[in-house]
Amino acid sequence: MFLNTLLVVLTDLAAGLMGSANFRRHFHLFLSGLIMFGPALSMWVSQHSIFAKRTNFLYRAFLRSGWGWTCIFVGSFVFLLSFSVRRSLVLSLRHLSRLVVAGVLWVGFRKLLDVLENATGSCYEPLSAVDGQPTVDGQPFLLLREGASKQLCVGNGMLWRGYEVSEDIFLLCLCCLLVAEETAVFGPYLTLGGPSGAPLRLLFLFCVTLLGLWMFLLLCLLAYFPAFPTQILGGALGCLSWRGLYQGWYRLGPSWYCPGRPGVGLFTTKEGGKPE
Repeated sequence: MFLNTLLVVLTDLAAGLMGSANFRRHFHLFLSGLIMFGPALSMWVSQHSIFAKRTNFLYRAFLRSGWGWTCIFVGSFVFLLSFSVRRSLVLSLRHLSRLVVAGVLWVGFRKLLDVLENATGSCYEPLSAVDGQPTVDGQPFLLLREGASKQLCVGNGMLWRGYEVSEDIFLLCLCCLLVAEETAVFGPYLTLGGPSGAPLRLLFLFCVTLLGLWMFLLLCLLAYFPAFPTQILGGALGCLSWRGLYQGWYRLGPSWYCPGRPGVGLFTTKEGGKPE
């Protein structure tokens, strides 16, 4: 009984925050400010910290498979919420299709960024001073290697220099905004008295926890591995992707070519998608 009461209290508080108008209106601004000024934290963090190592467990377990974790938890929440309200598999799949669209966008941008980086970059082999080669300001000369791709270049221990966009920051930014959008409907859902058993509430808390984890990892990357302007570009691309989908295309309303915004068809039949 105590655990169930605690679960209800925690989910009600989190749902109230996530569903508030101020949070939905200003979260992307907060995230943008974090990306802009987060690298300034590098002046105060310790490079001996465990988070200063790319081999850290959180980076290996979550960052490399961030989209998979987002799909598992957010997809389960969206499906269970929509199916609990309407008992319609078609409607549930329509709401899940927003994750499919975002996934296709993520994969497409990754391919495009790889092509751009390979087209604009070059591979260099450092010439060590140990081999009798001269250096400039303590840095070895670089010998240009023509015809090598980034993957082959880095795999052979050489240096790749080109125009880059941080895929990690792009992914984390997109996942944060997606989780915030998809879970924001839970507050109005509870206000309207929708069925909210323990499984649905637990999934919601998992999504909120995942959002906190993505923001923590985002802050760690900005503070411990600052890279200007690649991280700024990655964050901008993530925000633009979110705005193009949730603030643009999905506002057209549900149809054969548009899945609609979160909540549309669940609480109201109006195309605005907001609970009455």
